[in-house]
Amino acid sequence: MGYQVDSYLKGRDFISIHDFTVEEVAYILQVAVDLKSLQKKKIAHPLLTGKTLAMIFQKASTRTRVAFEVGMYQLGGHALFLSPRDIQLGRGETIYDTARVLTRMVDGIMIRTFEHAEVLELARASFVPVINGLTDLLHPTQVIGDLLTILEHKKELKGLKLAFVGDGNNVAHSLLFGAAKTGINMVIASPGGYEPDPAILEKAREDAALTGSQLSILSDPWEAVKDADVIYTDVWSSMGQEEDAAEKEEHFLKFQVNRHLLSHAATDAIVLHCLPAKRGKEITDEVMDGPQSVVFEEAENRLHAHKAIMALIM
Repeated sequence: MGYQVDSYLKGRDFISIHDFTVEEVAYILQVAVDLKSLQKKKIAHPLLTGKTLAMIFQKASTRTRVAFEVGMYQLGGHALFLSPRDIQLGRGETIYDTARVLTRMVDGIMIRTFEHAEVLELARASFVPVINGLTDLLHPTQVIGDLLTILEHKKELKGLKLAFVGDGNNVAHSLLFGAAKTGINMVIASPGGYEPDPAILEKAREDAALTGSQLSILSDPWEAVKDADVIYTDVWSSMGQEEDAAEKEEHFLKFQVNRHLLSHAATDAIVLHCLPAKRGKEITDEVMDGPQSVVFEEAENRLHAHKAIMALIM
């Protein structure tokens, strides 16, 4: 029979980590571990033979596209890349109509877009699972890969301290949910006015109550990284916000992850970045290419994380 997964998540949308229970998140991570092991051993695992994933990209992508496309191939299925130039959604067709058409031809839809409401609308109209490949609000598929990376290096998630240094953006939001669901204590250090969305933080704290996770927001990066097991950073200006980059940079200068900041963390701390990085801005070459960086392992783990998500819900 080969490797099989439990079917109880079949048909579910993957829009936010908040939508899944503590046990479900743990199972997604376990499947990611299993699928990575099978792939490294070159053991075939065609769990999605004959199935097709439609990939709608309103935003450019490297890791998301490659991970989903290669992942579907390794699972025995097919991925169909759809840019705004390729489909009528870019010419004014409604999300509802697009969803109803695709639903009759494919087995799952992944969308990477700007407004989170578009993903929610797509999911409401779709009869097949919808995966949130990134919105301006959340980036949940990234965080499953992040949690897999941390688990590989630290062997256990509960009780770790994760310090996120930078903009309280979509990655920070999904990390809050991921930390809360797995018992990681998370501290976010952001300049005033750039903290995470209070509504997201409130939901994450509801999740944290179930695992004992402690979530806090600070304005001092040095205090945030003190004794941290994991340091995470991201670009100061997300895609689509480049016009604010110069202004934001003035506020974020002391939030650079460099050798001096890293020295305040635990001696065996690991450094993550979701990429692409602005080297010399939010992170220095010395840290990104240094012995504590797991940035490129983290990028690879997007493949295994995405495969787990697709295998479980499609």
